[in-house]
Amino acid sequence: MRFAPAAAALSLALVTTASVGIAQDQDQAKPRAAALIMQGKALLNAGDTQGAIDAYEAALAIDPGYTPILIELAQAARADGLQGKAIRYYREALTRDPGNFAAISGEGAALVEKGAIEKARRNLARLESLCGSNCPETLALQTSIAAGPPARFAADTAEDAPSSN
Repeated sequence: MRFAPAAAALSLALVTTASVGIAQDQDQAKPRAAALIMQGKALLNAGDTQGAIDAYEAALAIDPGYTPILIELAQAARADGLQGKAIRYYREALTRDPGNFAAISGEGAALVEKGAIEKARRNLARLESLCGSNCPETLALQTSIAAGPPARFAADTAEDAPSSN
């Protein structure tokens, strides 16, 4: 009984150390996950967004600690018109790595696509403070904000509007 407090403290220290080691990000993806990421990029470039999403989700299942998979998933979701899902992936990446420029910029661009320009401007201000105004991610987000949200309905554009009878 006199070793119980010491044993409890030692087990608590081991659990804390083990959980911190598991939660740390990896520098490189596991080989199988890396192959799936490359497959997903090829599918996305070929226009098969759902196939790319499937490949990225499989890679995430294999290597859940590799944060760049979330960025790739978010980009594929944006290409598929799922901006809300993309924002969720970007935010999860930012939870893991708060200074991830690609996630901040991508989230801002997805916000612009949803029409949340003010929130996107907050991301732009954050990017400018972290990496400056000449950073590629900052320039990409500036371009997205300047372009504004895309037209959502065919009637939003003058050329597609029905002519009067």
